Amino acid sequence: MSAVLVLALVLLSLTCVTDAISDACLTCICKQESYGCTQIGCRMDGRSLSCGYFQIKKSYWIDCGRLGSSWEACADDYNCAVRCVRAYMKKYIGKSGCTANCKNYARLHNGGPKGCTKPSTLTYWNAVKNQGCSINS
Repeated sequence: MSAVLVLALVLLSLTCVTDAISDACLTCICKQESYGCTQIGCRMDGRSLSCGYFQIKKSYWIDCGRLGSSWEACADDYNCAVRCVRAYMKKYIGKSGCTANCKNYARLHNGGPKGCTKPSTLTYWNAVKNQGCSINS
């Protein structure tokens, strides 16, 4: 019986690992958001401010768990921003029909918790693909 339990735990852990956004996909999103994945500070994006490498909005930062000392500080620190994006993706992937792949991660990043279902995020996905990623990146 314990062998079955161990096998189940191993399979569960593999599922959790494969659902994480890949470094390659993160890099493509970062390149798209900040002109080659550079520290660009905060900019107006429509009617709200977006900051850092991934152009993170305050509401996104709150959803990712309020990492770092502040929204702007985390967004401008590459390692903190990566942790924030990973936490956000972990929170929302699998919801609203979003399966774990680079296309849906990019669309979630751009369009929010239901971003993978919004036709408006397909243009963003195409831009991320142009940074060198595929659906399986």
